Amino acid sequence: MSEESNRAIIEEHRAEIDEIDRQIVKLLNERALHSLQIRDLKPGAKMGLYDPRREEEIIQRVAKANNGPLYSEHLREIYTAILKVMKEAPSL
Repeated sequence: MSEESNRAIIEEHRAEIDEIDRQIVKLLNERALHSLQIRDLKPGAKMGLYDPRREEEIIQRVAKANNGPLYSEHLREIYTAILKVMKEAPSL
């Protein structure tokens, strides 16, 4: 392949990544909304705000759904960060 065709293919991949990033942001915000709603409901359900067992269930479920190329350890790191941010997010 020529340098020009390689550059064109790179730009195509980058455009796809940009679209995927937009979708990820949309989905993360949808997830955050549900998480914040659950957090607001927990006191009325006599549930603690932090449930390490539930966090591990989430991470295990994500790992089980993983078909690569990311390693499950990488997804654990990503979801640990997502869950940490949600704990720090202000209520609705």
